[in-house]
Amino acid sequence: MARYKIIFFSLIVLVCYKIQAQTYPDAKVDSLLKSGIKNIVNQNYNSAEKIFTVLDKEYSHLPLGKIYLAANRIAEAYDYAQDFDENYILSNLETAKQQSENLIDSDNNNIWYRYFYSLTEGYISYYDALKGSWFSALSKGINSISGFEDILNEDKNFYEAYIAIGTFEYWKSRKMEFMSWLPFSDDTKNFGIDLLTIAVDSSSYNSHLAVNSLIWIYIDQKKYNEAISLAAKALKEFPESRNFKWGLARAYEDKNPVRAIELYLEILDSYPQSLKNNYKNKITLKHLIAQQYAKLGNKKQALNYCNEILSLKNIPEKTLDEISGRLDRVKSLKNELSKEN
Repeated sequence: MARYKIIFFSLIVLVCYKIQAQTYPDAKVDSLLKSGIKNIVNQNYNSAEKIFTVLDKEYSHLPLGKIYLAANRIAEAYDYAQDFDENYILSNLETAKQQSENLIDSDNNNIWYRYFYSLTEGYISYYDALKGSWFSALSKGINSISGFEDILNEDKNFYEAYIAIGTFEYWKSRKMEFMSWLPFSDDTKNFGIDLLTIAVDSSSYNSHLAVNSLIWIYIDQKKYNEAISLAAKALKEFPESRNFKWGLARAYEDKNPVRAIELYLEILDSYPQSLKNNYKNKITLKHLIAQQYAKLGNKKQALNYCNEILSLKNIPEKTLDEISGRLDRVKSLKNELSKEN
């Protein structure tokens, strides 16, 4: 459920043919953006930071370098389950927001300037959501969506906007299903999926975000075959992407638990050796693997993984607080399996 909540804000990061995506008018900026974003998806965070630093220095009048320096730092911390460098992230995003506002003041008709502002607000919303500041995240997210909607009213082919709006429309409707009896509570889930499907095929800068969002939406709808197909396709382009492997593994849990275990083990083994004390990811992945073995009736292996988790030593107090709920579920699973034996 936590992953679904994050995905609701994560992009605020029906056609059968390829749509020509919009590109930034300056070819050098376009090239740096594409190269840097590709490195983020491939988890080459140091390379991405170098590229976005060049973008920020050579095009200091644009906020793009700062936006993606922050986005890269957020992605790295989230991937490694580490503390966020809040000063660095917020400093870059707040400066980018001010730059965007100044650019809009200088030329309100420039659609890219308005895109910069909406994108910045979206990343601030995403960061707030990751930190658990849901009210602030919602407020900033709505600002971002409103900006993207204004962009689409002017240019229906600005496909970057489809990603944020599509994700928002699906999860807004999904989370308000309990209020479906109200006259203003329209079901926009399919509309959101349609927008994301277009965004996936648009080859836009952030189409990978549309792919990731759509994978988890299919999982939410229990359309596991669609999720598996989309994630497998994404992994052909980005074979080392842990993000896409997480989605693929989750989709396989209800179709082929053995394959899910293989993928979770691949993710577990893929973190850099230099990464110290990767407790959160290690515990989460081993718990998921234990659950799959339990589902398969292999109680011995399931218990082994539970015991591995519970025998970990020297876990920092802060980390223990953050994963206390997970550890309780591991203990509960161990108790259930022990009783059955």
